[in-house]
Amino acid sequence: LIASYPQPWVYIATAEAKDEEMAERIAAHRARREAGWQTMESPHELPEALAAAPDGAAVLVDCLTLWLSNLMLGSFNVEAMTARLEQALIARGGPTVLVSNEVGLGIVPDNALVRRFRDAQGLLNQRLAAQAARVIMMVAGLPVAVKSP
Repeated sequence: LIASYPQPWVYIATAEAKDEEMAERIAAHRARREAGWQTMESPHELPEALAAAPDGAAVLVDCLTLWLSNLMLGSFNVEAMTARLEQALIARGGPTVLVSNEVGLGIVPDNALVRRFRDAQGLLNQRLAAQAARVIMMVAGLPVAVKSP
């Protein structure tokens, strides 16, 4: 989808390399990206990163699940940050693809933090899907249209 838009394409990464294994994952992910991508790292201030993307540029945010985890572990106000993200998405002048994980398909976690995260991720996904023109769920590498224009 993004490759059909003119460059520059903007990749907003929310991951943080807090250990060697994650640093290796990030390096491998960067190596897979072809020329034409501008990378912005934004583990917390995603609304500001979206606003800073070139006007009209296609943006890929990877991923909302890590962003939410970063917010929760950093004691940010998740509700306020989500509202700011919604406003930033409304203000975007170009196509935006958001990657997120569906974390509610498994068993209920056995500890309170993970249950709060699971619930918050579900609410975040619902709020953003309600605004989105299209929602695609990937199942075993196959796209399943959940919401189409």
